[in-house]
Amino acid sequence: MGCWRGPSAVLVCLLLLRPPPSPACPAACHCSSLGEVDCSAHALREVPQNLATNTSTLWLGYNFITVLGPRSFPSLPGLLLLSLPHNRLGFIHRQALLGLGALQELDLSNNYLTVLTPETFLPLSSLVTLNLGSNRLEGLEPGVLQSLPQLQALLLQDNPWMCSCDILPLWRWLSHNREKVQEKNLLLCRVPEQLNKYPIMAFGNESFRQCQETSLSAWHYIVFLTIGPFSFMASIFFCTFMGFMTVVYHNLRRDPHCWKRPHICRGH
Repeated sequence: MGCWRGPSAVLVCLLLLRPPPSPACPAACHCSSLGEVDCSAHALREVPQNLATNTSTLWLGYNFITVLGPRSFPSLPGLLLLSLPHNRLGFIHRQALLGLGALQELDLSNNYLTVLTPETFLPLSSLVTLNLGSNRLEGLEPGVLQSLPQLQALLLQDNPWMCSCDILPLWRWLSHNREKVQEKNLLLCRVPEQLNKYPIMAFGNESFRQCQETSLSAWHYIVFLTIGPFSFMASIFFCTFMGFMTVVYHNLRRDPHCWKRPHICRGH
């Protein structure tokens, strides 16, 4: 078809030659043709939903996002970097990151996170870098890190770590993966007070000897001390009762008519 056969043909040609429309970009964001979406510092309280499926980088820092609920993100199969620092993020649902299986870098630093579960990061099988620095984490379940098989760089600095026996699984993981831990010198205990600012990586096996020897608390010992005397008294009562029943049984077998007519036995 030639573009010189009339106005209608010219219009059709122009429509055909026009480049396809670019994917939608959220009003509070800046989007590039390379799939980079910058939604930083726009007072957002949730993740924008009308993101293009070809988004490769998503910047959401310096907003007011407090919760990542179930499926907070649209399906972004090509997303490689997700940045959420300096929000007010205090909770991440275990299904919040579904659909982000290609993600390689996740920045959750400078938030209010206190607890993370292993299920949260299960969809992120390709994650290489995780930044959890400057949150409110006192501990971290070992399953959280074990669910990230490709992890190569981990940042945990500036958290109020509680250096009790509960931190032993995390210390073991850190000790076996020292090359993956960034900013080691900033990984410090906050409590108890006598260990404040003590480097977690400076602990050795001997530091956790009492944790490995026994896991019994004072309450367990109280229960054992209570059960012991009670069991002793119960055994005495049971033995006395059984002895009494044995004597009665033998008397009945020896002279059964005395049980049926006791006045005859009294007359003898």
